[in-house]
Amino acid sequence: MSLNKSTKLEEANKFELEVAVDKETFAAATTKVYKKQVKNINIPGFRKGKAPKHIIERMYGKGVFYDDAIEETYPTALSEATIEAGLKAVGVDDLKINEVSDDGYTFTAVVIVAPELTVEGYKGIEVEKLSTEVTDELVEEELQAVRERNGRMVTVEDRAAENGDTAVIDFEGFVDGVAFEGGKAENYNLRLGDGNFIPGFEDAIVGHSTGEEFTIDVTFPEDYNAENLAGKAAQFKIKLHEIKTKELPEVDDDFVKDVSEKDTLEEYKEELKEKVAERLQEKADKDFDDKLTDALTELATEEIPEVMFDNEVRDMLNEFDMRLRQQGMDLKTYLQYTGMDQGAIEATYKPQAEKRVKIRLVLEAIARQEAIEVSDEDVENEYKKLGETYNMEAENVKTFIASEALAQDIKVERAMQLVRDNAKVK
Repeated sequence: MSLNKSTKLEEANKFELEVAVDKETFAAATTKVYKKQVKNINIPGFRKGKAPKHIIERMYGKGVFYDDAIEETYPTALSEATIEAGLKAVGVDDLKINEVSDDGYTFTAVVIVAPELTVEGYKGIEVEKLSTEVTDELVEEELQAVRERNGRMVTVEDRAAENGDTAVIDFEGFVDGVAFEGGKAENYNLRLGDGNFIPGFEDAIVGHSTGEEFTIDVTFPEDYNAENLAGKAAQFKIKLHEIKTKELPEVDDDFVKDVSEKDTLEEYKEELKEKVAERLQEKADKDFDDKLTDALTELATEEIPEVMFDNEVRDMLNEFDMRLRQQGMDLKTYLQYTGMDQGAIEATYKPQAEKRVKIRLVLEAIARQEAIEVSDEDVENEYKKLGETYNMEAENVKTFIASEALAQDIKVERAMQLVRDNAKVK
């Protein structure tokens, strides 16, 4: 197989390649196709599956196996030709088979290539970084969150329901005096004040006491998801069985010993302070990188082939399918359960896919422009890290990730670090 000619087309990011598949390669492919298909071919005078190749060709024509042999050979031939031409193909726009014979065949293909951007302004990007100051208020919020997690529900006997309580109720809803589907429940636990029910529903329970039966009037929102109820006035009959509230533990040294390995409240607050500091730093770093990548995306001003965005959407969809499979489901089942259409999911992925592609191209351009180099030792160390991450031998990781691709990933990460190091923090 060989590349005869490579021609850059006027249309951006497209090349036309003329590729030749040699006689030996084509002959091997036709023989492979023959062996695969002969078991299904009946030729008079021969047992099924035993007819010689030349007899089948004499009966059905010399080119009987050509089409399948072309399908067998052209993908590899095209891949090798794009590499020989020094192109990074991301898609094929057109492919035409030319002359075909026992001596092989030629074809022309219009390939779409990834653009090599030239970018400016990636040094000195101004970014406002989030504060990482740990205030007493933040430590207190963290302490209260721990307190909430360790609270226990107790029954209220001596007062009416208040916001923040959980009311255990029976309810049944009516529109124009007729009960509607889905409007009835028994012993339902409703936390008052969270706004999970129809506007006004929870407020109408506040002030009532255990054992009371009463009726409340509400109106469904105009945008309510059930069209038969949207915008309609309704009555609900309520029976209040129980009022519960969360009783929080006292914050003292005994509480600290129950929820941590510390002995005193002061020691525990120091531990919480460290946790808050770590969380704030992680949040600030992520926000910093998000702002930088948003700025880098704006530097991708050259035309980018649409197929690159489509390929990224497909990769994201495959990642989603893989995560679903880890949870015992797959994409097809997920679509059936949710009633969603695959095209709708792809549409939601498209903006993020475009951003991913642009950032990658910009960072690759920065790596080229800054002449960032990666040594064999760097690649080997990265294989070891990946092996440790996935609990695999480094040699096994190599079967999944080519060294060239890994080296490029390292260059991209180093380019990103260069952008970080040169950013101006406001």
